[in-house]
Parts: sequence; C-alpha cells; structure tokens
Amino acid sequence: MSEARTSTTARGESTKATVVEAALELFAKRGYGGVSIEEILVRSGVSRGALYHHFSDKRDLFRAVFERVDRELVEEVGEVAMAGRDAWQRLTLGCGAFLDLCLGEAVQQIVFVDAPAVLGWAEWRRIDGRYALGLVRFVVEDVMEAGLVARRPVEPLAHVVLGALNEAALMIANADDTATTRREVGDAVMFLLEGARIRP
Repeated sequence: MSEARTSTTARGESTKATVVEAALELFAKRGYGGVSIEEILVRSGVSRGALYHHFSDKRDLFRAVFERVDRELVEEVGEVAMAGRDAWQRLTLGCGAFLDLCLGEAVQQIVFVDAPAVLGWAEWRRIDGRYALGLVRFVVEDVMEAGLVARRPVEPLAHVVLGALNEAALMIANADDTATTRREVGDAVMFLLEGARIRP
C-alpha cells in the first residue's frame, strides 16, 4: 500500500473514531432519541459528508457506538476475571465486575436501554454475544475443568449464564435505585452460582 493511501486510510479511521466518540458521549447522557445528527456534527467537528461517508444513518452510527461500548465492557470484565487466583474466583470476579460496570452511565443507557430498542432484540443479542459469549464460555469451561461445577455441554450453559447476567443488567439499567438493585441482583447471581458449585 502506498504511503499516500496509508495516510488517507489513517485519516478516515481517525475521523470515524472521532464521530463515534462524540456520539457516545451524547447518547450516554441523553439517549438515542434525545440526540440529533446535527449535535453529533457540532460535537465531533466533522462535516456531514464525512459522517455519512462512514455511516449510512444515525442508527448505523449508534450500532458502531454500541459495539465499541460492549467490546470495552467485555475487555474490562475479562481483565478483572483473569486476575482471579483460581477458576471459581475468575467466575465470581467476572460476574461482579460486569454488574459493577453496568452502573456506568454509558453502559446502562447505550447497551441496556437503547440498544435493544434501536437495533431490535435479535441484533442486540447477536452483537452482545459476539463479544460476551466467548468470555462466559471460557469461565464456564474453566470451572468445569477445575471440577467445581458438574460437567455438562458448555454452549447452552454459557448462554444461560450470559442471559442471567444480561437480565440482571437490564434490571440495574431500568431501576430507580441502581445501587440497591445492583446489590440485590448481585446476591441473586451469587445464589445461582453457589447452587451449581460442587463442594469437596
């Protein structure tokens, strides 16, 4: 690839990232319905043509924002989980970190309030599964390998665990008292995990 083409590609990616960052800040504070393309253009400082070069419409831009927030959420959860000293701690630390991060403004509004409504339930689950399911699958396999949970097919169990966590996150995002709801759903998740645990 020529130097000029590389430079053009880099500029294009930089512009795209700038638009996504500006949209993320606005969507997190006011939600998808409360933000106009004009506001995103002003916040990002890019032209309308540049925005529509990268995104077909506001919904397409929102999808990119959601994917970024969801990917970063899973990366942060993974870092916390992998710091655990054993398989059980990796599982419980990961679940706790996920619920803690769901208290964040951007995660609540973008991932669990707007994304299911704007993108539709099927697309929301497909994108979320692309990032989150791999991590959940890993920790589920991890506890089975350690003999802490009875061996069973990993895939359905990983989907059920992810479904429980997403439902807990939806409760947090839609609660009037998010801190109390976080504590209550955290207790419920731990109750379910402990129920599946094999004790020596």
